[in-house]
Amino acid sequence: MPHADDLTLPAELHDEIVRAGYYPHLVTDVLDVALAGETVVGHLVQAETTFDSEVRRHLTVLVLTPSRLVTAHVDDHEGDHANPSSAAATTEAVPLSEVRSVSLTHVVAEPAAYRSGGEGEHTSELSLVVGWGAVSRIDLEPATCGDPQCDADHGLTGQLLPDDVVVRVASAAEGPAAVRRAVAFARQLSAATARRV
Repeated sequence: MPHADDLTLPAELHDEIVRAGYYPHLVTDVLDVALAGETVVGHLVQAETTFDSEVRRHLTVLVLTPSRLVTAHVDDHEGDHANPSSAAATTEAVPLSEVRSVSLTHVVAEPAAYRSGGEGEHTSELSLVVGWGAVSRIDLEPATCGDPQCDADHGLTGQLLPDDVVVRVASAAEGPAAVRRAVAFARQLSAATARRV
């Protein structure tokens, strides 16, 4: 079994995974298998903690190679009596030619003061949605006829949206440098998929 220092991940990617602090040896091992020695062109590491009845951690790593987008998701996993604590690590490697959409939502504080330039300098939050057709989300809402007095049931209307990978990075939570890194990765990914059309 290779030690983390023997893996082929670039030092910057390895260091960001270690800084995220979420099972770094597991994450680097599963990424190493999925990358299969291919050169890393760009990456984005995003840790997220959610709270429901328990605290749950989640890590998403997106890695861009010359030919593929490799994703890794690592989640706390409900254990059983034999293994009360466990994690599930899933990777997927998608050829860049299969990526159908790269959608970005930039949230900007004080848009009237916005100035051009600065790679994500003025973005307070970035949502990156990458779609390749494996997973879609349907947003439904009641359909209307336009008559405010009408109370007839017009059924539902909605949109089918790609939802394969969603990463949200907020300056308030992760800091401005994390948002700038996300914008830079989104630019790399957009450029790589444009060349594959």
